[in-house]
Amino acid sequence: MNGKLKKCAVSLLGLMAVMTMVSVSGCDKKSAPDSSPTVQKRAEPLIIQHQLGTTRIDAVPQRVAVLDMNEADFLDQLNVPIAGMPKDFIPHFLAKYQQNHDDIADLGGIVQPNMERVHTLKPDLILMTPIQKDHYQELTQIAPTLYYEINFNNSEHGHLATVKNHLLTLGKIFNREDLARTKVAELDAQVNKVRAITKDRPEKALVVLYNNGAFSNYGVDSRYGFVFSDLGVRSASNDASTSLHGQPISSEFIKRADPDILYIIDRTSVMQHQPVITAAQVTNPLLRATKAWKNNRVIFVDADAWYTTGASPTSMYLLMQDVMKGYQ
Repeated sequence: MNGKLKKCAVSLLGLMAVMTMVSVSGCDKKSAPDSSPTVQKRAEPLIIQHQLGTTRIDAVPQRVAVLDMNEADFLDQLNVPIAGMPKDFIPHFLAKYQQNHDDIADLGGIVQPNMERVHTLKPDLILMTPIQKDHYQELTQIAPTLYYEINFNNSEHGHLATVKNHLLTLGKIFNREDLARTKVAELDAQVNKVRAITKDRPEKALVVLYNNGAFSNYGVDSRYGFVFSDLGVRSASNDASTSLHGQPISSEFIKRADPDILYIIDRTSVMQHQPVITAAQVTNPLLRATKAWKNNRVIFVDADAWYTTGASPTSMYLLMQDVMKGYQ
């Protein structure tokens, strides 16, 4: 082969090599697309004021850490993915999150979240409630942190309004505003249904907590005050207590109250992960002497809805279903 032919052969081989590299590179781009989520920047930052400070949100959050089961239910209702959550007390209506080990990180406990795990998660939004209040400043160093202003000690004023407003706020944060409004309308319809039943009814009720054999009462100024103020249930008690776990019940109290309807919240079932107690397991003679017990109007309520949560869309729906059972 002469010199000219050799040069042509070398040039042709070089050209083919370059074309092959371009072709392979093109194939690589097609077979390995960028799977990272697209960040949706807001035209204007969303600024939310709350009791603990101000939360600024510049984009639609993609990795959300929720530290309370109420918040988990809000996101579930709005079809928003959860990146991490505590898994020590997950209510039955959110059971699907208990088994999801790969996609949803376990952030420890509701009362004591694992801060190292929260940090490792690298969330772009953290949702919290008064239960995690002491961790607020530390959480804000990790990501924008939104505080849900719900009163777990005294819900007499504005409880349902707070639940609905939080739904709308989260709907705005995650671009789910239409769905949030639909959920609010569903809650309003359920409230109207309950109030239509309780209106003008003479029966009076007690809401009591069962805890390892002992009972305590929740009155109108308590954690379940909204049952009386917002849902129209008449209270058999004038007890004014804002204690998270209610006021211990005395024999004199039971005799004086003598409720027509009795709602029993089994805290023990939640804390020990066991079934809710039944009537046969209640041996307290004072409760058994009430009109409610004698007339079979004792409601062993959904403990997850009333105690584990009690301030989210699903829990409110289940709670109101329990309230209506007392009037059947």
